[in-house]
Amino acid sequence: FAEIAPEIDFRPHVPGADLAGIPYCLAWKATRGIWPAMTDLKAIFCLGAGVDRLLADPTLPQGVPLVRMVEPALTRGMVEYVLWQSLFHHRKVWELEAAQSCATWRPHTYPAPWDRTIGVMGLGELGTAAAAKLVEFGFKVRGWSRSPKSIEKVECFHGPEQLTAFLAKSEILVCLLPLTPETRGILNAALFAQLPRGASVINAARGGHLVEADLSAAMASGQITAATLDVFETEPLPADHTFWSTERLYITPHNASITDPRSAAWRISRQIAKFEAGEGLDDVVDRTRGY
Repeated sequence: FAEIAPEIDFRPHVPGADLAGIPYCLAWKATRGIWPAMTDLKAIFCLGAGVDRLLADPTLPQGVPLVRMVEPALTRGMVEYVLWQSLFHHRKVWELEAAQSCATWRPHTYPAPWDRTIGVMGLGELGTAAAAKLVEFGFKVRGWSRSPKSIEKVECFHGPEQLTAFLAKSEILVCLLPLTPETRGILNAALFAQLPRGASVINAARGGHLVEADLSAAMASGQITAATLDVFETEPLPADHTFWSTERLYITPHNASITDPRSAAWRISRQIAKFEAGEGLDDVVDRTRGY
């Protein structure tokens, strides 16, 4: 902020400081009890893509706009992650790893991308960009969202009534949904059973989307062949968690995409300038939907 927007008086939070008179707050995991002390807030900017942590705080001011983080580096990072893991599961790289571990030259085949269907759950900023990149690489892509969406070369489904049809051909399932009461626990036994047998699951959204025991059971039965998880109900993932030793379950430490400080500072400073000039804020959260 000092470099990009030196006109802004930027103050890191110090416990016990007087917070009255401060009009804007940037937060990811806000200190409990901070909101009642911020009596003059005009807007709250979330420093990550998801706002569920902030919305879970009952003291979050109801009349203050909450703004999602939408910035190019964050979107690009998630697109890279989804493409990387989709290719990993598409080519079943674990078969190559197994062959190499025993010094075996083993034939390894995989279908062309246009013969592989990838399903993306959540067609917001990140999901739409990820789906477009997968299309660019030649995959058959379908998407599912709460409300109707239209994306070029993506077969789109929406609402609970179309979820079964969406899942039926999704050989690689990517979850990029916002975490809301409706989507909590959506990656469960019933959903896994509707995927093609041997499907893969990639969750880069929130740990609360996944019923962990159901994934373990689905992988043990062979219904789910492999999974990549970037997010977990408890983070860091406990050292004694069964996921660490589950074959073909790949773990990344909630770093699928990270907000770029320079890009975020530029984005937020421009939003503040527009707001102070009487213009509306972009990407304001609809609290009734949770995103």
